[in-house]
Amino acid sequence: MEVIRTDCLVIGAGLAGSVYALQVARAGLDVQLLSLGSPSEANSDWAQGGIIFDTSTHPDSLADDIMTASDYTANPAAIEQLVKEGPEAVQRLLLDELEVAFDRRSGGELELTREGGHSERRIIHAKDLTGHAILSSVAACVDATENITRRTNSVAIDLLTLSHNTDKPADRYAPLTCFGAYVLDEKTNKTIAIVARKTVLATGGLGQIFQHSTNRQGTVGHGLAMAYRVGARLIDLEYVQFHPTVFYGKNAPRFLITEALRGEGAVLVNGRGEHFMDEVHERGSLAPRDIVSRAIHQEMVASGESCVYLDLSAMEPEFIQQRFPSIYRRCKKHGVDITHELIPVVPAAHYSCGGVHTDLNGRTNVMHLNAIGETACTGLHGANRLASTSLLECLTSAMATAREDITDIKTMGFRLPDPHPWSSPSHEADPTLIQQDLSQVKQTMWNYAGIVRSERRLIRARRILLELREEIQTFYRDCRLTRELIELRNAAQTALLVVHAATLNPQSKGCHFVAGDEEMVSQRE
Repeated sequence: MEVIRTDCLVIGAGLAGSVYALQVARAGLDVQLLSLGSPSEANSDWAQGGIIFDTSTHPDSLADDIMTASDYTANPAAIEQLVKEGPEAVQRLLLDELEVAFDRRSGGELELTREGGHSERRIIHAKDLTGHAILSSVAACVDATENITRRTNSVAIDLLTLSHNTDKPADRYAPLTCFGAYVLDEKTNKTIAIVARKTVLATGGLGQIFQHSTNRQGTVGHGLAMAYRVGARLIDLEYVQFHPTVFYGKNAPRFLITEALRGEGAVLVNGRGEHFMDEVHERGSLAPRDIVSRAIHQEMVASGESCVYLDLSAMEPEFIQQRFPSIYRRCKKHGVDITHELIPVVPAAHYSCGGVHTDLNGRTNVMHLNAIGETACTGLHGANRLASTSLLECLTSAMATAREDITDIKTMGFRLPDPHPWSSPSHEADPTLIQQDLSQVKQTMWNYAGIVRSERRLIRARRILLELREEIQTFYRDCRLTRELIELRNAAQTALLVVHAATLNPQSKGCHFVAGDEEMVSQRE
């Protein structure tokens, strides 16, 4: 088995992982950066709406909006860090250094928009492809930076720990300590060990454990599952945010319809053309995401309709095509001209507000194991995330963690041990069985642990998933490793963790909404 030694192993090459790699490499540290695919194959690339750039003299307004959106459950210290460090991070890296092509007004000033839950315009954007504009710029900088080895088509299997993966007897009694990971190199079809002084989980969220999701394929909580297996603390996993507006077509793929449309004047209507959100929340269609998603769900249940609609009639056709070109093209490809037709939309799993518990510098309870971006949970989002905070959190969390790691690595005396060799059976897994099991995980989570939950539904989900996990574990032990098999194993584990967290929390907060069994029945009558 090949063993690679490095200063920093970063698992995930989205915005958070890439920014972290850039920062530590510039300090002279060696970095191994893992990604499942190309630099653009990350959830960060799909972010449409924008990134917060709040340079107002009253930052308390943003802090208040984050806390309100969280249903007053967010961590004030995490909010303070984002509000304080966010503007400088955007200015220094994205505007001054990388010169990301954000939209500007005729006078050259940045164009600001507003999204759901925001009390004012403070979001900068690059048309409706903001994530792509940012990540492509950062990725190009990463690839031009010395000391960073980008490993594409590389799948982390499990984390290495002193207590499980060395031959030294005394290591069994050491505190929980991570020293890298086993990695499947799909190009060679071999398993390697990457041994590192710092291991950083930046694998994104978990949306693809649900049947309908805005996330890229493979986003099944890889980092959460691996962290759980080595004893890392996880928190707030019941708070899974469902984006209210995802394109709905019977023979069309689901794709995100940015909240910025509503920020520019679009409104939600039902099949009768009624502005149903006006009776739900004082901000109408610009209410926080959890409220809008539940309202849409309830409207669909009550009416029996398959979707609701976005009405863009308040906007000029020329403005729609200029401001939202990607959405215009994608909708038209599937038979909807959004300049004069309603957009059919439904909610879909979007963002994990919980994750691997960390402090404000990315530290987990496992020594030398950090987490950043959506994989981590500092408590910034509490029970529900405010729109356009995700990209900003990627920047600030990556920079804060990198600062601490640079200091630690240069002063630490951590001995990097030799890991146990990896062995894997040669028997090939049946791809049909893998797909069927993954489909069952997704359907179970959507039906029983989705937008609206009940005790009875969660009990059923747990029973199904426990049985499924046992079957998958046998599958995993007996077959040669593939990306699909690793994904299935982690998806089942992550799903169980979400259901377990939801079961332990009977209180409805934010995007965790628990209804009584009688209420679930009455909704369908």
